[in-house]
Amino acid sequence: MLGTAFVHGSPSWLDLGSPDTDATAAFYGAVFGWHFVSAGPEAGGYGFFELGGKTVAAVGPLTEEGARPAWMVYFSTDDAQATAQAVTKGGGTVRAEPMDVMGEGWMGQFTDPGGAQFAIWQPGRTKGLGKTSEDDTLVWVELMADDPVASIDFYGSLFGWRSQEMPTPGMTYRVLSTADGDIQDASFGGVAPSDAVPHAEEVPARWIPYFAVADAAATVAKAEAAGGSVLMPPTDLPDVGTIAWIADPHGAPFAVLKPAPMP
Repeated sequence: MLGTAFVHGSPSWLDLGSPDTDATAAFYGAVFGWHFVSAGPEAGGYGFFELGGKTVAAVGPLTEEGARPAWMVYFSTDDAQATAQAVTKGGGTVRAEPMDVMGEGWMGQFTDPGGAQFAIWQPGRTKGLGKTSEDDTLVWVELMADDPVASIDFYGSLFGWRSQEMPTPGMTYRVLSTADGDIQDASFGGVAPSDAVPHAEEVPARWIPYFAVADAAATVAKAEAAGGSVLMPPTDLPDVGTIAWIADPHGAPFAVLKPAPMP
């Protein structure tokens, strides 16, 4: 599971592009209890979701022409410029060249060869999220990919990720880990075929954040009451826990996970 000792290649930041940040803040506040804090007038409407005084995600207005509401996963990098060069060399696309974000760190945004968008963060004053792997915070990230093996090869060339196959009913799931340390302790996410989830046409190749919850069914009920829709109802997975997929009122998909008890 995720921690906050961010190393090269680990998920370190998460934000959401929204056409209505006030409505979005109200929705996620109702679902997870998050509190929105503006980053200030110079930030163009960008702000932070906090829980217990710690940043757990961020949100801002859509800025790219034709962009759809979606969560963006950022991966920590030791060298933003070198990672951008590796993206191009590996067949990906640079959507936003690395830039200094007011001394907080360096950000770059890309699209992988399979069409999934992602971003990088080279830490400055801000290392990353303030809280993860607790209830109502980021606990896992998952790539929906048409060609999982090719996608793993691409990201491996950027971050040195390792992967392990985990047989799952109807598909092969691949668990991702950062480059160093025990492979299980260093795991942070996985890769699944893009048609593995119902309503797959609504979830093209992309990164999906999973948020830990105390009760998946109760969280789904709160999301529906706040205007969200269910893409996949709560489903029990052996040795994993209970997962559900939800789309917020503007259509951005995310997932929740009630982890199985530790053995």
